[in-house]
Amino acid sequence: MRLVIARCSVDYVGRLAAHLPVATRLIMVKADGSVSIHADDRAYKPLNWMSPPCRLSESPGVWRVVNKAGEELRITLEEIFQDTSYELGIDPGLQKDGVEAHLQELLAAAPQTFGDGFTLVRREYMTAIGPVDLLCRDSAGAHVAVEVKRRGEIDGVEQLTRYLELMNRDPLLAPVAGIFAAQEIKPQARVLAEDRGIRCVVVNYDTLRGIERDELTLF
Repeated sequence: MRLVIARCSVDYVGRLAAHLPVATRLIMVKADGSVSIHADDRAYKPLNWMSPPCRLSESPGVWRVVNKAGEELRITLEEIFQDTSYELGIDPGLQKDGVEAHLQELLAAAPQTFGDGFTLVRREYMTAIGPVDLLCRDSAGAHVAVEVKRRGEIDGVEQLTRYLELMNRDPLLAPVAGIFAAQEIKPQARVLAEDRGIRCVVVNYDTLRGIERDELTLF
């Protein structure tokens, strides 16, 4: 991870145009290629960002970050105060609590929750950056990656986005669609997911437990 503290302005040129006037900010460049701009507030949410895959080109005073759609994040640097890189290694990912783990188990047993004709390929499908909770096929036979959360928030959408970008590079899997499944999905997470073409599914834990009992009992 590369962390740059600089006095800069930022322009985003794409579906929407956005401008950040000159100020001192943190520029974060991650190993997956993503670039995000942060102020000293707003908790975890960046002021602007470019998700991978994207290309960073540096020239004196200007950084240009371009994604596969041709959209550009242009960072104009007036002064750099610090430029540091760290090797963080492989992250094990978020550990699911008991409810999330059980939700995953229940949904694996009932993939039709996501639509008629859905079938399970495997649980914990491993990618280079961690396991996808469920890999399914829809009624047309296309692959669908499912991320399961108890509470659906923005970080879960980002996690699924990274999985989808990797999986869609594999010709044996592509095209891979995404489903974000949770007992509750925050409005901001839903907006981000839908903007990225990810379908949101709210699941009822008690109903799923009832499905499990019906399948496992004789009477």
